[in-house]
Amino acid sequence: MHQGRHFLQIPGPSPVPERVLRAMDMPVIDHRSAEFGELGRTVLEGSQKIFQTKGPVVIFPSSGTGAWEAAIVNTLSPGDKVLMVETGHFATMWRQMAGRFGIEVDFVPGDWRRGADPAVIEAKLTEDKAHAIKAVMVVHNETSTGATSRIAEIRAAIDRASHPALLMVDTISSLGSVDYRHDEWKVDVSVSCSQKGFMLPPGLGFNAISEKALAASKTNKMPRSYFDWEEMLKPNAKGFFPYTPATNLLYGLRESIAMLLEEGLDNVFARHQRLAAATRAAVNHWGLEVLCREPSEFSPVLTAVLMPPGHDADQFRKVVLDNYNMSLGSGLSKVAGRVFRIGHLGECNALTLLGALTGVEMGLSVAGVPHRSGGVDVAMKLLEQRPQGNASPHLKIAGT
Repeated sequence: MHQGRHFLQIPGPSPVPERVLRAMDMPVIDHRSAEFGELGRTVLEGSQKIFQTKGPVVIFPSSGTGAWEAAIVNTLSPGDKVLMVETGHFATMWRQMAGRFGIEVDFVPGDWRRGADPAVIEAKLTEDKAHAIKAVMVVHNETSTGATSRIAEIRAAIDRASHPALLMVDTISSLGSVDYRHDEWKVDVSVSCSQKGFMLPPGLGFNAISEKALAASKTNKMPRSYFDWEEMLKPNAKGFFPYTPATNLLYGLRESIAMLLEEGLDNVFARHQRLAAATRAAVNHWGLEVLCREPSEFSPVLTAVLMPPGHDADQFRKVVLDNYNMSLGSGLSKVAGRVFRIGHLGECNALTLLGALTGVEMGLSVAGVPHRSGGVDVAMKLLEQRPQGNASPHLKIAGT
């Protein structure tokens, strides 16, 4: 029998803060009442601040997979062509979904060790003289690999190619943890969900929508009902929903947005950068290898770690869980059994992370995985450094 607090160090669902749990511990109210309308307006407007957009944000009672589907069915038509990049497991799953809807996908192959290459996207779009490509679809933070694509650079690449394609971005594991700017980066559809940076249980899916995407939704030919933006936006104008909403999750969302804004988004992003840099410092000291190869694309949300040859990542994760009551993320599909993932997102601070890294280091010893001890000390020394203002921790240690 395990004693003490369980360490949930997977890259989502992330631990739900006490404040959010208490906020959800409320009676369900009439979802047609004035009280609910106030709640609805608060969370819809608050979500705009997290996406950094002045445009509409639609909230579905769904998983992130539902929000993926909403992005597709509201903007594209069967037979349309899109450009996607194989950055990992979740990019591959989004590609498979698009195919099921009759979308032709130009899927740029990748090695799962870096984000989407803006230069490749620019070249593909420049070659597309007939503008057959209707959308560029990118996963911002690939949860399976710990690589973050450079969305601002991808936007610039699309602009240099003078291509009219929509830009659709999966921010499921990045929103509320990694700097993300829907309006500034001219993203047309941003997809997200509740159980990562929002620090909520699973159950809410989000689409942030540009005017260009809204225009596309009025002419595309894809059938939809549950995920129809138009049906959501009409009652949303007064804080309501066209069908029964997930009321208690919306209570929690109101609280999580308040927590993010109280800390300040710049401070939230800097905190995640510091924790990620400390994690990588420990991994490097242990003599293990971070899966992501490109320092500018290191994820602030999670660190994926390659096991040495001859050692199984899932067996190692079992050792850590059995001995120290800590859950680490598994390797998915192409990297199954080869990678374990350390989540450091949401309600995570220096002490939480150091506890998690201690569990990993002890687990390496118990599992007989070759490593150099002292990785936790290296991480602790890095975290002892006082940040020099909001931006400097982000800039100073992002490539550590």
